[in-house]
Amino acid sequence: MGQISPNYSITLRLEIQNKPGMLGKITSAIGYLTGDIGAIDLVSAHPNRLIRDMTIHIRDSRHGDQIIENLKTLEGVKVLNVSDQTFLLHLGGKIEVVCKSPLKTRDDLSRAYTPGVARICEAIVKNPEDVYRLTIKKNCVAIVTDGSAVLGLGNIGPRAALPVMEGKAMLFKEFGGINAFPICLDTQDPGDIIRTVQIISTVFGGINLEDISSPRCFEIEERLQESLDIPVFHDDQHGTAVVVLAALLNALKVVQKSLKEIKVVVNGTGAAGIACSKMLLSAGVKNIIGCDRQGIIYSGRKENMNPQKLWLAEQTNPDRLTGGLYDALGGADLFLGLSGPGTMKAEWIKRMARDPIIFALANPVPEVNPEEAGPYARIMATGRSDYSNQINNVLCFPGLFRGALDCRAKKITSEMKTAAAYAIASIVQEDQLSEDYIIPSIFNKTVGEKVADAVLKAAVASGVSQRK
Repeated sequence: MGQISPNYSITLRLEIQNKPGMLGKITSAIGYLTGDIGAIDLVSAHPNRLIRDMTIHIRDSRHGDQIIENLKTLEGVKVLNVSDQTFLLHLGGKIEVVCKSPLKTRDDLSRAYTPGVARICEAIVKNPEDVYRLTIKKNCVAIVTDGSAVLGLGNIGPRAALPVMEGKAMLFKEFGGINAFPICLDTQDPGDIIRTVQIISTVFGGINLEDISSPRCFEIEERLQESLDIPVFHDDQHGTAVVVLAALLNALKVVQKSLKEIKVVVNGTGAAGIACSKMLLSAGVKNIIGCDRQGIIYSGRKENMNPQKLWLAEQTNPDRLTGGLYDALGGADLFLGLSGPGTMKAEWIKRMARDPIIFALANPVPEVNPEEAGPYARIMATGRSDYSNQINNVLCFPGLFRGALDCRAKKITSEMKTAAAYAIASIVQEDQLSEDYIIPSIFNKTVGEKVADAVLKAAVASGVSQRK
């Protein structure tokens, strides 16, 4: 049975017979089916009837339907309307374009548009670099997707991906002060995607690639970064890797182990799994075992391989283990799940080394249920907000792009990503660290500021800053 979640909230408008005890009957009927009652508002009162709005947090749509049907059986109660709070939030979209300056007079118009704007155009013709100073470009990011690998939903296409990209734009603005706009492309051809982004890049100071399936995402990112002089960042790869490294740095302090001595099992070798493996190797981890649906990845394996997995086979698994995930977990210090729900059994954790660390990041259902893993794991982290230790990319990408835009970085370097990870980890002070607090909250406003500052300094040090 799933947990109650604000993601599934319904508001019921009820017509109720106006007599004592009716509200109690309704709340009992909802409580009997374990609905979590939130606000109860009186809309209008009449001699014989009351109109009330009741907000209820539920597990899923089926749970909500059960509660509604139960209420319909109550004498004196009529369900007038059902509103899904999540759908209401998305009505008309979640973002909009607003003007920074008012247009109230002819003078305002003459400066913002014709004829005054012609002077700005001429200035940019004379000095193309002024496009950063005189337009939105200096603080604008394109969120580009083809809808081929959206959240845990898979290949749902560009239209269905748009609500996710709108949400991403909100996060950029809220946590980085960055204008970001969704670009959902109706093509899944790498060449078309690359050419389209190249053509529209004039407007943007950075490109955030999002929810593009593996292995195409590797080629798209690499070719765009080679051809553009603005940073290109595939968040599913590198944002995940940065936050995973940040969480691991602090988790190892709790269990008193070092990066060089641990054994890491990465379950799921798509875009995020490959990027995390590369970043952990760069950070000093010596022993990583990658696993996919076919089992352990090793040098010489032929089944279900691609260029990225071939690279992983050569760079990891120093003991050349074979078998499945169960075999890989023997003596492991960290299980890093970037795969799918229920792919790991809780009792398998007993095969791991002392004080096992579990990062089960499949969303919305992790590889292993935290309640089931609890008796065996020393530290547990997921990608969900309703458990402690949420490993979420929003800790990385707003601050990382903020720093990159502020120094007009040409690209995102490994030094910048590493600096971001250490900055995130540093938010949690030594005396605050515990099994349930290894990573800061996504609502901690200092995260974006610290990440931006660290990334900017790393960009300057690695020679990719274009601002003096």
